[in-house]
Amino acid sequence: MAAERNTSMSIVKAVAIILMVMGHAEGPWWVTNFIYLFHMPVFFIAAGYFFKRSAIDQPWQFVTRRFRKLYVPMVAWSIVFLLLHNLFFKIGLLNETYGNLQGGVTHPYTFSSGLQRLVHIVTAMAGYDEFLAGAFWFFRALLVSSIVFLVLYLLIDKKGKRPTWVPPVVIICIMLVFTFLKIQFGLKVVTVVQGGIRECWGIIFFAIGVLYRHFKERVPRWWWTNLIYLGVLVTGTLLRWHGMNLTPKVIDIATLPLTGICGFILLHNLALAFDRYRNDLHRLAVYIGDNTLIIFVLHIISFKAVAALQIAVYGMDWQRIGSHMVVHDPTTAAGFFILYTIAGVAIPLALNAAWHKLKECTMHNA
Repeated sequence: MAAERNTSMSIVKAVAIILMVMGHAEGPWWVTNFIYLFHMPVFFIAAGYFFKRSAIDQPWQFVTRRFRKLYVPMVAWSIVFLLLHNLFFKIGLLNETYGNLQGGVTHPYTFSSGLQRLVHIVTAMAGYDEFLAGAFWFFRALLVSSIVFLVLYLLIDKKGKRPTWVPPVVIICIMLVFTFLKIQFGLKVVTVVQGGIRECWGIIFFAIGVLYRHFKERVPRWWWTNLIYLGVLVTGTLLRWHGMNLTPKVIDIATLPLTGICGFILLHNLALAFDRYRNDLHRLAVYIGDNTLIIFVLHIISFKAVAALQIAVYGMDWQRIGSHMVVHDPTTAAGFFILYTIAGVAIPLALNAAWHKLKECTMHNA
């Protein structure tokens, strides 16, 4: 990965993670709809972009690396949230009165239920606290997607005799057909939590990332093509097309790859242009893109700081701080989604910087 150091791709991931946080901040419908059309596909495409042909020759090394970078942090952080779950109830960050927008709430864990969740976390990358670790599905989806992509690649072209673009194209076609059948007939991959729909999309977008790297020099980057990409996303927003949600429709087979590709190319084109300016803002963007993990992990709990402010300003019931992901009140929410976004990015990064600074000081003193 070090040999593939690419700051423009770090900028792409920075924008994508900010958009993810903003999407979770429950802004105006058109903002949320726009973001969800492409923000998660961007991460899978970016992961596929860095896939190397050498992984076919050393598959176990690839699998080991993916487990180390995805399974290990997901399990570790899930256990942290599991251990803190009941404490969050005691200090008021969670409660059984307020929950998500659909009215669902979370509950304190007994020893038995906590132990069962631990088993789910370790064996299925599931069972994490749905409220404060709600974005953790991404780690499982990317792990499964990348490994299944590798397996399919090996089955199609283990000896490397085919042109490099052929295996990903074949994989995309296979997965589009399977995803169509899955949606049309309600098929579930019972060995994968949530039925595997996000993993299906993940494989498709991972393969698209591999293709993009192969053909990136041929991708048009004129200003008017960016307007076309943006126009597709705006159209999808107004028509209420779907993102990578758990209730897909058959039309998504056509619309989601389109919006995912347009969103990624648009972001990458903008990142390539921005990459020319090596200033403080550029360094900040690269830093954010290189630290998306900590934002994934801590952005939801960081929202509580803004929730507390919103509750205090409008004199709400303090228990509403237990709302997921933010305080649900359209009459007071105007503009707060921006504060939620800022907090969801800035607080995890600040904690991350402080932690590394502390480690440096400890090592220096030792």
